[in-house]
Order: sequence, then structure tokens, then C-alpha cells
Amino acid sequence: MRKGLSWFNTTSIVLGFTFLYLPIVLLVIYSFNASRLVTVWAGFSVEWYWKLFQNQQLLDAAWVTLRVAFLSASIATVLGTLAAIALTRYGRFGGRMLFSGMVYAPLVMPEVITGLSLLLLFVAVNFDRGFWTITLAHITFTMCFVSVVVQSRLVTFDRSLEEAALDLGCPPFKTFFVVTLPIILPAVISGWMLAFTLSLDDLVIASFTTGPGATTLPMRIYSQVRLGVTPEINAACTILIAIVTVVVVIASIITKRQEVERQKAERLAAAG
Repeated sequence: MRKGLSWFNTTSIVLGFTFLYLPIVLLVIYSFNASRLVTVWAGFSVEWYWKLFQNQQLLDAAWVTLRVAFLSASIATVLGTLAAIALTRYGRFGGRMLFSGMVYAPLVMPEVITGLSLLLLFVAVNFDRGFWTITLAHITFTMCFVSVVVQSRLVTFDRSLEEAALDLGCPPFKTFFVVTLPIILPAVISGWMLAFTLSLDDLVIASFTTGPGATTLPMRIYSQVRLGVTPEINAACTILIAIVTVVVVIASIITKRQEVERQKAERLAAAG
């Protein structure tokens, strides 16, 4: 049996990554274009970044987007983690099927339906649309992703560690924060990162649930792109890509360190 990648597999991988990342690379390159025409290269320049930071509308939209993403991701991480614990630890309780379906429904539900249903809900309860309605909508559709990530870690969790702590007199509440949470923390961080990225990227649901003074960056970019792509849009997208990349790298480093520390602690416990 031949080892290594065949020419077909290598070609497929190269074409696949080229298809995925070449448009992003071109966008970043043309964000430094000196020409106003985004398809004509006229030399290197950072002029459009300077003009971007003078565009108050884009700056306001970016600030709204970051606040919504951070707040919704944080709340969704807490709720998604609790939902994962309930589904993993408490077996068959009354209404488990309904609860599980409600948690995972946004995974398969088209965003148009989710956005429209949330819009109808906010109108029915006479809730003024704006920053908080977007935040609630993003919590609703990102919580399920956090739940899936954390639940996958809890399924393989060694509960004997918790039982040992309980046998030694540690209260259940403290056991969770001292034993359980540090072990599942990489999954929790990954869930937060995923929720944060999905919130930054959302356009459809935010369009349905937005209100006056709560325009997110994807909405602002989409409204301007319909009139033509400008180098400022390329610069804004490049900064957004950089932010997501930094978040991914930091989360990966933290997750890796947590995993190394966990494996080290398990080896020490086994040796002792």
C-alpha cells in the first residue's frame, strides 16, 4: 500500500485551498491599492485605511458589531454550557426531547426563518428593536453551536475525577468550578470563539432584528457594496479578517496550554 499523498490528493488540496483563500488574499492585497478602482493596481498605499478611520459611519457600525459579538458570545457560552451539561448529565428527564430540539433547532433552521420569527416575536411583545434585539437574536442562534462543542467534550469526560472530589468532601458547586470547568475549558473557549465569529459575520438575522442606531458592520458593508465596492470596504474587511485571525490564534494557544496542563496533571495523578 502506497504511503503519502498521491498527485490527485495533492492537486485536490491545492485547488480547494486556492478556491477558499485566494479571494481573501486578493482582498487584502487590494486594500493597499493606491487607485480608487478596486480592480486596477496603481501601487502600494495605506490611504484607504486612513480614510476608513475617518469614516464615522463605518466606525460606528464596527463598534456596534464588536459589542454585540462580545456580549452575545459571552452569554451564549454560559447558556450553551449549561444546556450541554443538562443534556449530558441528567439522562432522560421530562421534556428532554423538546428541550434538545429547541437547543439544536437553530443549527438546521434557515437564517431567514430564524430572523423573521424573532422579528415577529419582538413586534408581538412590543419590544423596541435596536442593539438589544440584535444581541438577543445572536444569543439565540449561537448558543446551539456552543452547546454542541461543549457536549462533545463532556461525552468523553472522566467523571471519576468529580466523584473523587465529592468523596473528599468538596461541595458539588465547588467541584464544578475546581475540577470540571478547568478540564472542559478548551471546549468552552472554542465555543465562545465560534459564537463570536458567527456574530461578527451575521447579516441576515441582524437585518431582521435591527432598529434605529444599531447598524452592524456587515449590514453597513452590504448597503455600500450595492452601490459599488470601494477600497475602504476592502480595508474594513481586512481589519475584520485580522481581528478574527488574532482571536483564533489566541484561543488556539490558550486551548493548547490548557490541554498540556491537563495531560501533565493526569500523568502526575497516575504516577502518584
